Amino acid sequence: MNVDVTPLPGIGVRKEIELRSGRRVGVIAHRDGKIDLILSRADDPDACVAELPLTTEEAGALANLLGAPQLVNQLKDEHADLPGITTRKMPIKLNSPFDGRPLGDTALRTRTQVSVVAIMRAGQVIPSPTPAHVLAAGDIVIAVGTAEKLEQAADVLARG
Repeated sequence: MNVDVTPLPGIGVRKEIELRSGRRVGVIAHRDGKIDLILSRADDPDACVAELPLTTEEAGALANLLGAPQLVNQLKDEHADLPGITTRKMPIKLNSPFDGRPLGDTALRTRTQVSVVAIMRAGQVIPSPTPAHVLAAGDIVIAVGTAEKLEQAADVLARG
């Protein structure tokens, strides 16, 4: 899928894709750091029917919502022939005892025998994070293991 990038002099950059329906959806990244989610009109792809301002945190959360399922599906496909192994996404919430702490502090591998294969943050994938990687509220931890052990890992991330 092609991403069209259009410089907007004095404003920033418009990045968008064309949907199967012919509508265009994208973002305007303003020079001052503001981000707008945009949706074109069906009859005029250059005109916006909706423009939603997003905070950096909201944009990151939306990116994680859209990106994490794709990553999880890809990982599931890659180990589909391994019975009993599954992939799960687990959020780091504001009240998580690991918000602001290194991944190693969770001791997930030792405590639950699951492997953290990636972390999604603000739409960016951090593959094979090290124990020193600091977790933050809004992160999505992608882990591989058995269903039972993944449930335990989710509990550890939520409660400590």
